[in-house]
Amino acid sequence: MTPMPRLLVVQHTPSPAVQAMLEAVLRGARNPEAGDVSVVVRAALSAGPADVLAADGVILGTPANIGYMSGALKHFLDQVYYPCLEVTVGLPYGVFVHGNDDTAGALRAVHRIAGGLRWRQAAADVSVVGAPDKADLEACDDLGALLAVTVAG
Repeated sequence: MTPMPRLLVVQHTPSPAVQAMLEAVLRGARNPEAGDVSVVVRAALSAGPADVLAADGVILGTPANIGYMSGALKHFLDQVYYPCLEVTVGLPYGVFVHGNDDTAGALRAVHRIAGGLRWRQAAADVSVVGAPDKADLEACDDLGALLAVTVAG
């Protein structure tokens, strides 16, 4: 029997805005219409290489802190970089990020590291500045659903 495809969601959600975005991503990823996918959620400080190696796709969620991703997400990416470097080439991924005034630096940093890992961006970024509105949360839902469909094949 073939194991169920696994979508890993690695997140650092210290604020209500990022938490709301995470919940919307999970709604989309767990939507039965997206496919039969196991959705595994890990806090960035507790996720590691084994989680990535067992995943068929990854969604990364972070606040933008002073122009950069959270330290927690950076720690996760540092931990997985070398153990996953050669064995996760082409891994589909997506990103959601929230900032109070800017998200560009955080997105640039995440994509630079994912590019070094040679992961494949499978969905447009969801970048929100200020309080997430209905359209922002729908975009998060779509991000989760698209990555679930991608890993479901």
